[in-house]
Amino acid sequence: MMTKKGLRLVDHDEEGVNNAFRADVLEGLSQEQKAIPARWLYDDAGSQLFEDITQLPEYYPTRAETEILTDRAGEFADLIGRGRAVVEFGSGSSVKTPLLLKAIKPAAYVPLDISGDFLRAAAADLATKFPGLPVYPVEADFMRTVELPKEIADLPKLGFFPGSTIGNMVARTAVDLLRNMRETLGTGAQLLIGMDLIKDEEVLVAAYDDAAGVTAEFNYNLVRRINRELDGDIPLDALNHEARWVDDFARIEMHLVASRDIGFTVCGEDFSMRAGDTIHTENSHKFDRRTANTLLLAGGWEPQTRWLDGKARFSLILAEARPPRSAP
Repeated sequence: MMTKKGLRLVDHDEEGVNNAFRADVLEGLSQEQKAIPARWLYDDAGSQLFEDITQLPEYYPTRAETEILTDRAGEFADLIGRGRAVVEFGSGSSVKTPLLLKAIKPAAYVPLDISGDFLRAAAADLATKFPGLPVYPVEADFMRTVELPKEIADLPKLGFFPGSTIGNMVARTAVDLLRNMRETLGTGAQLLIGMDLIKDEEVLVAAYDDAAGVTAEFNYNLVRRINRELDGDIPLDALNHEARWVDDFARIEMHLVASRDIGFTVCGEDFSMRAGDTIHTENSHKFDRRTANTLLLAGGWEPQTRWLDGKARFSLILAEARPPRSAP
C-alpha cells in the first residue's frame, strides 16, 4: 500500500525552486573555495546517473554491500527481528532494500528522499514487489529532523542508511545528521548504516573517475541543474571533472576545475573563477573500525555489530539509540 502522493516536506517557492538549494548554491559560490553540498547532485537526472554509476566495474561499494546483505540475511533477522518500520534515509531507487526487507519482514517501509518523482516511482515499484507491505514515501531533506507518517508512530523503528552516504559529509555535518536520525527515529531505534573502508588510492580514485565518464556526467549534471533551476549561465565547457584522494582527511574529493578564467551569473548574482579554481562538489570519507565507531557514538548511536564483505572493502554496522548517559 502507498499513500496517494507520499508526504511532501521539501520547501519550494512559488516557482517550484527548492529554497534550500538556492541558498546553498549562492552561499557556496560566494566562498573563496567554492563548494556545494553533495546532496544537490541528486535531482531526478542525478539520481539516475548515480544508479548507472553503481553498475560500473570500478564502483565496488554497491557490489560489496549487496554481498553483505545477501550473505548475512539470517544474522540481520536474528539481531533486528520482525515487525519494525524500516525508515530508509536517501532511498534513491531502493535497489538494495528488498534484500533487507526479505530478511527481517518489517511491518512498514518509509523511504525518504529529496528527489520526489524518483522517490515515488521507486516506492511504487517496491510496493508491487511486497504487496502486503505498507509503503509511505516521504519527500524530505533528511539532513533535518523529519516528521514520520502517523501510521508508524507506535512501531519500533530501524533506520537504513546504505551506500556510505555518511561519508559525503564532513565530521560535524555527519554528527548532526546522526543526531537528527536519532531524533527522527527515537530512543530504542536501531540503525543499519553502510561505511566504505580505507584502501589503495588507485582503487578509490578509479571508483570516482571511471573510464566511461559516467561519474563526470554526474558531476556536470549539478551545473546543468543550477543553470536550469536557478537561471544560471555557468559555462559547462570550461569545467573539468576531477577526483582526488586527500590522505590527511581520508577522503576522495570531487571537484569541477575551471580550465580558463570565467565569469557567470546565478539568480542574478555575479561570480567568477580563475583558471585552476574549483567548485568542490563532493567528499567521500573512508573509515576504519575506530573512526566509524567514534562517529556513531558522537551522533548518539552505540555500535552493536559490524559486517564486512569478503574482500574487506566495505562495512555495514548495526547501532542502537540507547538512552542518553551523563557519565561513563
